[in-house]
Amino acid sequence: MFSNAKLNEKIAFAMLRVAMGMVVAFVLVILYYIIYNGYSVINLEFITSMPRSRMTEGGIYPAIMGTIYLIIGSISFALPLGILAAIYLTEYSKPGRITWAIEMAINNLAGTPSVVFGLFGLALFVRYFGFGPSIISASLTLALLILPVIIRASQEALLTVPKEYREASLALGVTKWDTIRRVVLPSAIPGMITGAILSIGRVAGETAPILLTGAAYFLPRLPDSIYSQFMALPYHLYVLATTGTNIAQTRPIQYGTALVLLMIVLGVNIVAISIRTHYRKKMRR
Repeated sequence: MFSNAKLNEKIAFAMLRVAMGMVVAFVLVILYYIIYNGYSVINLEFITSMPRSRMTEGGIYPAIMGTIYLIIGSISFALPLGILAAIYLTEYSKPGRITWAIEMAINNLAGTPSVVFGLFGLALFVRYFGFGPSIISASLTLALLILPVIIRASQEALLTVPKEYREASLALGVTKWDTIRRVVLPSAIPGMITGAILSIGRVAGETAPILLTGAAYFLPRLPDSIYSQFMALPYHLYVLATTGTNIAQTRPIQYGTALVLLMIVLGVNIVAISIRTHYRKKMRR
């Protein structure tokens, strides 16, 4: 009996290792393919210059800055709102129809296709509020897109904080809000940052929402304000690869754009992971 259990355990771990190896192998193949085809166009001019000749020449600087603006704008809206919603659902709400309805709405939003968010952002932010095709319209739309992910990740992070922490704080006469702010939240921050990391990757790679709310096909300048149109790397890549002029001629630019997009996402993720690691070390002290 014991030997069978050991054998089953070894088989299970072997299957897990194979699955993990396949995932890593696929990722490495994709990275190698993009780097191999895109590194030749990566230089200072490509990163810092404006596109020319209908995007067949020049650089992708406006698209890089547009993507960074979208990441900052959407996270600035979604992260505080998502954390506050998670605090309410975890710490204050009681089981009932209202809470159940909110939870169901979050689950449904998490599975909604991104193009639906784009149409909603077009109707609400672009037309109803009158923001027009702009950075703020796209950022708010993307904020709604990633909000369910942040709420769920923040909820799970709050639930991992032991109840003893809350009870000990309340027993000392600390108010519930101060307990949440000073005891619960610092312990849950690493998990919340994980949700932010996942959200950043999705914001940087979405095309449909920004296509409908403000992304421009060819705009060789930086936005003047949050109400201006913008270029973004995912839409830039989509246009070059599908409907752009001289698709074969721009093939190296396509791979170079994809490589830069991966580098931006990786860089932002490294910063977020560093913050998470800092807080984890701080908690262990």
